[in-house]
Amino acid sequence: MQAKGNQHQETAYLEKLGEELGHRGLEAFVMAPPGRVPSLYVVNPAARALEENVYTGLCSDGMWWFWWSWAERIGLADDIDGAAATINRVLSVPRGRE
Repeated sequence: MQAKGNQHQETAYLEKLGEELGHRGLEAFVMAPPGRVPSLYVVNPAARALEENVYTGLCSDGMWWFWWSWAERIGLADDIDGAAATINRVLSVPRGRE
């Protein structure tokens, strides 16, 4: 079972990321159902099919990382701007399809 302090840290990182993604035009909100790992649900309002759940976790390197749902690292949780840029790029509408 995950330590409560870790879940608080995960949620704090996800909330910061969600705020930054909101400034970039994406919709994002933290989902933290009881007994489940918290995640950030992110969707592009211009193309609702472009959606993803983002997770964060403390890794063996001692650093907090953001992760895609398919278990690939997005970026360091302390680099909110870099992680938001990556997520924004992946969830953007391809040019010419807007």
